Amino acid sequence: MDNRTPLVGLSTAQLREWARDTLSEPAYRGAQLSEWIYRKAATDFEQMTNLPATLRARLHNLAVVTPNAISHMQRSKDGTVKCLLRLADGNEVECVLLPYEERVSACLSTQVGCAMGCRFCATAQGGYTRNLDAGEIVDQLLHLQRLSERRISHVVLMGMGEPLLNLEQVVQALRLMHAELEISYRRITVSTVGIVPKIYALAQYNLPITLAISLHAPDDETRARIMPVNRKWGVETLIQAARDYFETTKRRVTFEYLLLREVNDTTGHAERLAQRLQGTPCLVNLIPFNYVPTPDGFQRPETERVRRFRQVLEAAGIETTQRVERGHDIAAACGQLRGNHRGKPIPLAAQSR
Repeated sequence: MDNRTPLVGLSTAQLREWARDTLSEPAYRGAQLSEWIYRKAATDFEQMTNLPATLRARLHNLAVVTPNAISHMQRSKDGTVKCLLRLADGNEVECVLLPYEERVSACLSTQVGCAMGCRFCATAQGGYTRNLDAGEIVDQLLHLQRLSERRISHVVLMGMGEPLLNLEQVVQALRLMHAELEISYRRITVSTVGIVPKIYALAQYNLPITLAISLHAPDDETRARIMPVNRKWGVETLIQAARDYFETTKRRVTFEYLLLREVNDTTGHAERLAQRLQGTPCLVNLIPFNYVPTPDGFQRPETERVRRFRQVLEAAGIETTQRVERGHDIAAACGQLRGNHRGKPIPLAAQSR
């Protein structure tokens, strides 16, 4: 077992203290370590050329930048890169680099697996193992940054796991991203299936991030069928939490809406959704289903069904966007992350487009 101290996850202040107390070095050595780890994404102490050779040798014995490593990588035809990251304890999580023309985004995981049981999600089929700590969350971002020629500017916590069930470590990771990697809070999105008490708890931190709530249905019967969490917190309770979140933070919520053919994608569903959301400061982001083999046999709606659904919302004055699909051919799109390597992507079934 490697007993060396992992440095990813420590703030500059903590690294300064560690340098002084553990290394018996001036505190500024900790600031130098922070610069190399977070701003330059260094992986090895030998890269840190402004540290004395004797200190670098001591660091090799006492610490490690990160104990985690990429064990497998897939690259999509659209430039998306999905990485399987092996953690120090042997568990694995996936993270995704998403290059767009105007920005580069990173999709990160917050747990090994997920306990929420959403019927349309690949991660849910594997169950839950444990929470990630803040360093393991931020480390995904650093691994992805090393693969990108351009600076990552946006982060979404929409990978494996339910972020709000790991709230303390997630908030610590957000603060590290903001302070150490200089990523604006306004360019960070945290996604949740709708853990209502944790939505109120997150609001108390008053971070100017975007909260994305996976709604996926306008009524309790439909939502409970595809999302077990709805049996505890129903649609109206969840929408009220979104309104209250806005009142506290002045940040409107994004409602993610996964479209499943003939399950939640009719014009009737759209009309009920529009009625529910009237007066709620929000954005609705439509996501046509990305193929995941499930017992329910969910299908992707045809383009025309998506168009009609969107028209109903927009006619009711609900601001609506549609998720730009990335990485579908390597199972890196929304809902497809599994956290293990089966040797090939999830096969693409014949889907209506």
